[in-house]
Amino acid sequence: MHKIPFNVDGHLQSLSDLFPPYLWNLIIVVTAILIGLLLKFVLIRLMLFYQKRSAYSTLKSIVTHLGKPFTWFIPLLVLNLLMPFFVLEPKVLSVVYKVFQIAVTIAFAVVLTRTISVFEDYIYHVFDVKKTDNLKERKIKTQLQFVRKFAVTAIVFLTLSAILLSFESMREIGKYLITSVGVGGIIIGIAAQRSLSNLFAGLQIAFTQPIRMDDVLIVENEWGRVEEITLTYVVVCIWDQRRLILPINYFIEKPFQNWTRISADILGTVFIYADYTLPVAPIRAELTRLLESSPLWDKRVNVLQVTDVKEHTLELRALMSAGNSSNAFDLRCFVRENLVTFIQKNYPECLPKTRTTLSASPENKSMLSAAPEK
Repeated sequence: MHKIPFNVDGHLQSLSDLFPPYLWNLIIVVTAILIGLLLKFVLIRLMLFYQKRSAYSTLKSIVTHLGKPFTWFIPLLVLNLLMPFFVLEPKVLSVVYKVFQIAVTIAFAVVLTRTISVFEDYIYHVFDVKKTDNLKERKIKTQLQFVRKFAVTAIVFLTLSAILLSFESMREIGKYLITSVGVGGIIIGIAAQRSLSNLFAGLQIAFTQPIRMDDVLIVENEWGRVEEITLTYVVVCIWDQRRLILPINYFIEKPFQNWTRISADILGTVFIYADYTLPVAPIRAELTRLLESSPLWDKRVNVLQVTDVKEHTLELRALMSAGNSSNAFDLRCFVRENLVTFIQKNYPECLPKTRTTLSASPENKSMLSAAPEK
């Protein structure tokens, strides 16, 4: 068994003296990899444990989003910390150190971006967007989504800046750029005027919120829901599953309808046209019966009125309420279909008709009287 030598000061001699340089370097690399694999194993076991216990926990979210990034970040961090103990030529060591420094910077940026996802999970757990009255939740979701995109963009920009500034030549270029930033800033500002206006429009929408995530809009004569809000454009999912892509400053510069700006509650209307002889009271009673039998009705509004008298027909307007626009559309279709069926079955003679009165003129009467009988 070998004895570990000590120097005259009583300190343990460097372990690197006990191994060949290549073997010592390999031991450092293997140690860092083993630490990463051990951490990954622990994280996986924790994730499996918490998956069985509950649908959400902060630790489970950390494991889910940071498990893979930590698998790379921890070994790279250990290698970076152990770089002074590598036995290499100074020139080679400086190159290896620079490579590992860049790799650690990138891995740390990935960890930061995934940490934002952990924060998102927590917010979505506290504020349930799926509930019916979710105005506050959609407001927070809109702000959070915009802040997330802005933060990720900032992290990427700062990471690239840190990597470039780690090179001496890039520092000199940076100093030169700073001296000419006045003229360059004016040129870039003019060239990117449209992009900057979109960015500021996005900031305005995120915090003043004329639209939010999952808002119901009438825009460009289309009905749809806000599916995504980015830094430069908005995606509206139209009712037939098409996507309408609009620049974000569209919602600052042009008018549009927001059906869920204050709340998701909405009124629906159904127009029925019938003959003057139709009794209104039975139709009003049938509307009440239909609404009370439908789970789509939120029991707030139930009105039937004669809103206009046309030349040949009465105009009856049925007004009803629903918890959201989707329910209101389905409720209107249900009421319209059943009211028409009710009139067909009970008052078929009151369906819209055109009356024509034929009257004979004196000349026609004399001609008819003079006509021979057959």
